[in-house]
Amino acid sequence: MESFHFDSTDLELTEEFLSRAYTRMQLGSDAESSRARVTRDVVGPVAVDQLEITCDLSHQADVIGRVLVCSVRSGSMVRQYFPDGDEGTFGPGDLFLYTPHDRSYAGVIQRARYDLLALEPGLLAKVAATAPGRRARTVRLTGDRPCSPAAGRHLRHAMAHLLDTVRRDPAMPGQELLVSVTSQYMAAGVLSTFPNTALTDPTIEDRHDAHPVTVRRAVAFIDEHAHTDLSVADIAAAVHVSIRALQLAFRRHLGTTPMHYLRRVRLAHAHADLLAADPTTGSTVTAVATRWGFARPGRFAAAYHAAYGCPPRQTLLERGP
Repeated sequence: MESFHFDSTDLELTEEFLSRAYTRMQLGSDAESSRARVTRDVVGPVAVDQLEITCDLSHQADVIGRVLVCSVRSGSMVRQYFPDGDEGTFGPGDLFLYTPHDRSYAGVIQRARYDLLALEPGLLAKVAATAPGRRARTVRLTGDRPCSPAAGRHLRHAMAHLLDTVRRDPAMPGQELLVSVTSQYMAAGVLSTFPNTALTDPTIEDRHDAHPVTVRRAVAFIDEHAHTDLSVADIAAAVHVSIRALQLAFRRHLGTTPMHYLRRVRLAHAHADLLAADPTTGSTVTAVATRWGFARPGRFAAAYHAAYGCPPRQTLLERGP
């Protein structure tokens, strides 16, 4: 997926563009004039698109290959595929699953402004595997509406925050750790918002492998590779146990999860970098936090203060050379 901006009053050009950006589709409209504006911002396997269509525009589209979540700002959206062909109509403030990644879709955009969150399907499985009681396998969203209004609001806010972060820091998509953390956070938001098939329980073999040696090997691997893009599946593979066994071992012997431990290690590296940094040369707390995969300065500062008893800026200013 590539970042782009599109603005046109030509329906034929709009159809051609949307077919390239999403999947092959056919558009139809009785309006004498219309305008389509589309802006895409990409962070690794995640994209957030902002769209505005100034007329009633029907569309029939092929399979898109990505999970697509829609948040309506104004106007309305009529979507005719989910579940089992049932029609849904959505207005301002609504959040819904626009299409599963493996289904064609059709609908009508009714003079609407809306945001689309697009995820590569494999990201859901990768993130689902990091939670206790989950395993790495294909994950399917089984409902098109949020489990609760609060969950929907949280995901809408996360989408808005992602857009704000990317536009404030155009270099963000080049930050490997930050991209990994941010994209997994968005996928976790989708899994928390919509019903899905991810949940399962540890097996007898998993419980047998959840011993202290597993934890020691995993901790050593995390400590050595904390600067790289790690998932719980990578850690489990490195120590030759299942994801569920690894999660159970960390809960049983450390009282935490592998990914929480990884965040603590990265926080410690950020602390060391702040101690060594020289603020007179332009080093900043934000730059250090970004280097270690912390996308939200406020959350980084809170976690840092809880761990080290002072704000990160204080460490930078007082302990720098």
